[in-house]
Amino acid sequence: MTTECTGGQLEFQGLGRRKVLAVFDGGHISSDGGVLLLRETDEGLKLTERLAGCFTDHRNAERTEHRVVELLRQRIYALSLGYEDLNDHDDLMRDPLLALALGKRDPEGQSRRRSGDAGKALASSSTLNRLELTPAQAGAQDRYKKVVYHPERIEALFVDLFLDSFREAPEEVVLDFDATDDPIHGTQEGRFFHGYYRSYCYLPLYVTCGDHLLVAKLRTADRDGADGSTEVLAFLVERLRARWPETRIIVRGDSGFARDGLMAWCENNGVFYLLGLAKNKRLLGKLGKELEQSRALHEKTGQAARVFTHFHYRTLRSWTRSRRVIGKAEHLGKGTNPRFIVTNLAQDYATPKTLYERHYCARGDMENRIKEQQLDLFADRTSTHTMRANQLRLWFSSFAYVLLSAMRRVALKDTRLAKATCGSIRLKLLKIGAQVKISVRRFLIHLASACPYQDVFEHAWHNLQHYPMRC
Repeated sequence: MTTECTGGQLEFQGLGRRKVLAVFDGGHISSDGGVLLLRETDEGLKLTERLAGCFTDHRNAERTEHRVVELLRQRIYALSLGYEDLNDHDDLMRDPLLALALGKRDPEGQSRRRSGDAGKALASSSTLNRLELTPAQAGAQDRYKKVVYHPERIEALFVDLFLDSFREAPEEVVLDFDATDDPIHGTQEGRFFHGYYRSYCYLPLYVTCGDHLLVAKLRTADRDGADGSTEVLAFLVERLRARWPETRIIVRGDSGFARDGLMAWCENNGVFYLLGLAKNKRLLGKLGKELEQSRALHEKTGQAARVFTHFHYRTLRSWTRSRRVIGKAEHLGKGTNPRFIVTNLAQDYATPKTLYERHYCARGDMENRIKEQQLDLFADRTSTHTMRANQLRLWFSSFAYVLLSAMRRVALKDTRLAKATCGSIRLKLLKIGAQVKISVRRFLIHLASACPYQDVFEHAWHNLQHYPMRC
């Protein structure tokens, strides 16, 4: 039998003798109560405020309702909260809690110039789209697209945020380089087919240090994975040494970065490298004795056996000099598993075994950082036509990662979410039901009483109030 509803009231299956009714009259209720923690983290870093300084706004200030910093916060906070598409903002623009977090003086949107915009405090998807699509040469004479970003300033900001996160210069930093695929499903500018990934894609270059992100550079896929890495490294080293002249800098990457140009630059500029090296017959020949030792040890114990050695090696044509190589001769139940790395670190820095197992293998954690950005923060949503606009989209996701990473590092320290992924932080700490009450004197946010992570939320709030955003 069809249920009859009156006054917008919806009736569901009852519970015992009681009816279950629902009606859309709850007032200002948001599913994103944790955005308050995002805002506090952002205020501590001054991230979006500093990012706004990387843009030139040619709009008429007297006719502008959404400041650049507010547009940036809206885009970055929304990505952090799980809203990956610009279309989502056509609904989010009515959320007073998000408007409060962005710094809107009128979070209910009652003072908008156009009557049709009343109740919509935030920017629409079309306004945010114009921000992304503004060409580099745009100026005040253009009709719509007038907010220009400066890539060199944004690239410098990533490094400055990293430097500012330390109270004092560390003894050593390890810069992890890696390239990954960003699949393309349209006819975007810079579209090329990549044989390894078997798809049309971009090939962005990432550089991280621990859980810090220093570089997210969008590139076309018609190139070597290490292309441009020497120039990126030179830029990073210059900025790091300007602040930390005595810090040891180590570059770490897989075999795709064992290129003579990169290694020669490191050798000539006092930078150390620890790079994977693809195996070949000549390398395997140098590891012959150790392979026999590991096989005999495996046959004796029945367990995986590893034997390490080091030697000097030079390729027949591609390298300009001989370099130190660490060889791992491993024998498993399924057979041999030899591996090689090349380095210019001194022999007294670590034994070959420690250098491989503790220092080189740690680079695998960088892949988790890339997964967080692409899977949790939608860094692969590069679906606009131009490379310039897609680079900005990649950076928006990257700054969302920087924001959540800082929250994890500082706000969530000593909590059960201290090592959680960005996706888990969003699910457990940001997606909290909240009722917003607005009066002349205050905003009162009622968070869901049944939230199972109240203790973590309160601990995070305490850390943000009492501790600086530094390691």
